[in-house]
Amino acid sequence: MSHAVAQQAEVIEKEDVASLHFPAVDVLSDNEDKKIRAASMQRAILLGNNQKRKVKIIFEDDTSVKKVETTIWAVTEKSILLKGGVFIPIRRIHSISAY
Repeated sequence: MSHAVAQQAEVIEKEDVASLHFPAVDVLSDNEDKKIRAASMQRAILLGNNQKRKVKIIFEDDTSVKKVETTIWAVTEKSILLKGGVFIPIRRIHSISAY
């Protein structure tokens, strides 16, 4: 994902994620990018559970690229779980970064 696209991402609150619609297709096509995403998710869950640190998640619903800053509580096979029981499908995540 280019830096410019991430900069244009619409900032939303984690509570608003639950009302979004997520297509079935993965936003990443490159296997190396998918490996980076998986490693970032594992790091983010450690930061969230051990240090209560938030991360920036760049993801895409069916309308546009979005950004949410929150704590990841868990990672399942197909989704990440945010505080408050909100899920984002892994296939729709462009990047996860600590700040």
